[in-house]
Amino acid sequence: MTARTVLQEADISRALTRIAHEILESNRGVDGLVLLGVPTRGVNLARRLAAIIARIAETTVPCGSLDVTLFRDDLSRQPTRSPQPTEIPAGGIDGKTVVLVDDVLFSGRSIRAALDALQSIGRPAVVRLATLVDRGHRELPIRPDFVGKNIPSSRQERVNVRLHETDGIDAVTIES
Repeated sequence: MTARTVLQEADISRALTRIAHEILESNRGVDGLVLLGVPTRGVNLARRLAAIIARIAETTVPCGSLDVTLFRDDLSRQPTRSPQPTEIPAGGIDGKTVVLVDDVLFSGRSIRAALDALQSIGRPAVVRLATLVDRGHRELPIRPDFVGKNIPSSRQERVNVRLHETDGIDAVTIES
């Protein structure tokens, strides 16, 4: 397999800063805003976005994680993954603008599972989606509101997001 790097550390940083500005603009600030990352790398991205938004808006934004493992529709076909903790910020999500954060949007099935998981926790006023990479090939009518980079790829290729927190390096590569 050959891998080519499509985003490096500076590219990822720039994309997250742009996404943070777009989130603030669409929400008109941080009032009622909650970021929830989808494990594993979506949680790290959500934390980074929360830190960037805090610097820009000079206030904190609640940030947590939303495990979707038990809500997936492909558990029988996929190897079992250990559920990760779901951490909802103290104020909850009812009536809030929730931004789901994930690393790669592909078929849309993880986000469908996230919407089901979210519904089991509360009733947000609005749900938005931020993703670092949108690679297309949707199987469900799901579209991100905030995208770091659209990366056209074939179904046979694999898009890998590596983040410093989990992998020791920030990079997005495509393996073919």
